[in-house]
Amino acid sequence: MSIWFYLFLITLIILIIKIVLTKRELKNISKSLLKIINSDTNSLITLDYSNKDLKELVSILNKSLKELRELELEYKNGNKEFKKIITNISHDLRTPLTAIKGYVDLLENEKLTLKQIKYLKIIDSKVTDLTILTSELFDYSKVLDKELKNDFIYLNDILEDVIASFYISFKEYNLNPVINITNEKVGRYLNQNVVKRIFSNIISNAIKYSEGEFKIKLSSNGVIEFSNKTSKLSNIELERLFDRYYTVIDNNESNGIGLSIAKELVDKCNGNIFLKYKNNVLTIRISL
Repeated sequence: MSIWFYLFLITLIILIIKIVLTKRELKNISKSLLKIINSDTNSLITLDYSNKDLKELVSILNKSLKELRELELEYKNGNKEFKKIITNISHDLRTPLTAIKGYVDLLENEKLTLKQIKYLKIIDSKVTDLTILTSELFDYSKVLDKELKNDFIYLNDILEDVIASFYISFKEYNLNPVINITNEKVGRYLNQNVVKRIFSNIISNAIKYSEGEFKIKLSSNGVIEFSNKTSKLSNIELERLFDRYYTVIDNNESNGIGLSIAKELVDKCNGNIFLKYKNNVLTIRISL
């Protein structure tokens, strides 16, 4: 055989080795990248075998990882500062709100004209709304940072308890909810208080905007539906109902941040939540 054949054979072997090494290194890069992204680490991607193209690829990936960490750190620091501000605001508002509420209660014992009584009721209503919103802000800044301790619970029992706690509100708003809860026990490993808060926030919001029709349904697969008739929403408002602090305002009230908290808590439970608005019926569906 000629020398050219041996040169070709050697070149082919070297090329095959390079291809195998490159392929193996690409797999290692992929595994390392996935591991770094899914863990809280400052590690960077390293190479066992490298060439110019691999070095350039790893350099770009490591640069992106550093930028991602900087953004994540900036977000965490900003989020902590934001929650600290919200907590302080909530505390600062509680004292004057309590004082205003006290003076309103005192005025109710005075001899007032019908017009003054009307204005006093409006003031009392707005103070109550602001107190609730302040409480929601405080809860929002606290509950989302806590590690959830899960226990085995039955969604049926919790939903029934929450519905019962709204009995007076249903009467006040002249609502007779249609309740359909499966007889089959739906068990989940979740935090009981968090699930209660999710249900409470959604029901509270629905009560405010229901126009004579409110339905609650729990299926055996763990899907919970809350649907209420309302003509107070537009498609734009629907898309923003889960936004922090976005409010839908009518003549009397606004929705606060209850739905935003509910969504965040559902996410923490690794569940799903979405909205549907059709024929003036708003449906919130949760899967846990």
